[in-house]
Amino acid sequence: MTLQTHTALIHKDTSVVLFLAGVIFVWALVLGVWKWQRMSTSADGLAHPYIDIAHRSALLYSFAAGLISAFVQFSRWPDAVNLSAGVTIVVLFMATIANYVRLGIQGRTDNQMRNAPPNMRILLAILIIGEIGGFCVLLTGFAAAQL
Repeated sequence: MTLQTHTALIHKDTSVVLFLAGVIFVWALVLGVWKWQRMSTSADGLAHPYIDIAHRSALLYSFAAGLISAFVQFSRWPDAVNLSAGVTIVVLFMATIANYVRLGIQGRTDNQMRNAPPNMRILLAILIIGEIGGFCVLLTGFAAAQL
């Protein structure tokens, strides 16, 4: 009996973004354990709101990163452009999750926008420009190649 290996022909830039999607998914699973532990030991059966937010956002971002990898794969732009756009988006997702984890560990607020630090507007602008801008790059590259 002969074993054959089958490898999909995906670009290296796609592989990087898809790998990061997997990293975020594992992170989401670990955060789910943390959320369950906090729920099972709290009087009201709930985890801190930011523990819940971190878990849910990691799950959603992992699937969003998987979707982004498809746009990276099928974009007409050079690999360096696609990699830069895809990784920018995913790294910003990861930074957001890390911030939610930090807020969950600290447990001091249930709304990070209440009494936000002065640099919050700058950080939000970076997220908005990086995520929306990065995806628009990939979406236009996809449209140029596929439509």
